[in-house]
Amino acid sequence: MAAPKPKPPGLKLVEGRGVGRDSGGRPVKQPPGFVRLPPDPPEWLPREARAEWERVVPELARLQLTKPVDRAALTAYCLTWDRMVRAQQEIEDDGGSVLGRNSQGRVRHPAVAVVEAASKELRAWCAEFGFTPSAENRVNNPEPDPGEDNPFAG
Repeated sequence: MAAPKPKPPGLKLVEGRGVGRDSGGRPVKQPPGFVRLPPDPPEWLPREARAEWERVVPELARLQLTKPVDRAALTAYCLTWDRMVRAQQEIEDDGGSVLGRNSQGRVRHPAVAVVEAASKELRAWCAEFGFTPSAENRVNNPEPDPGEDNPFAG
């Protein structure tokens, strides 16, 4: 079983034993002060990958979760999405069946392996950016909800 993802510094401090210390009494290292701006998409992104970029990056920017150096990771995520969509479209174009026939009998459509591999890779990228319900809770949101009382503020 994989180790749990590290907690954001703010959560470590909330659960901590004192000022600047985590629950174990260790000093909490603050993350680097990256400029929180969305990266520009590469000009060469395919249409489907660009559409995914335009769908997710504004929301990440709103949550202040992006920085210019995230461009490569976001590009990989969007290209993985594009690869999965294209492979699924190929299956649909060939009749929609994941099984076909050749001279040796029934065989699996070759694009199924691409969809499966892209799906696994996409799930990993989604976890990195907090796109899944379980990963969403691990995202460090620097701005509290204005309608929510924060008993630790102040």
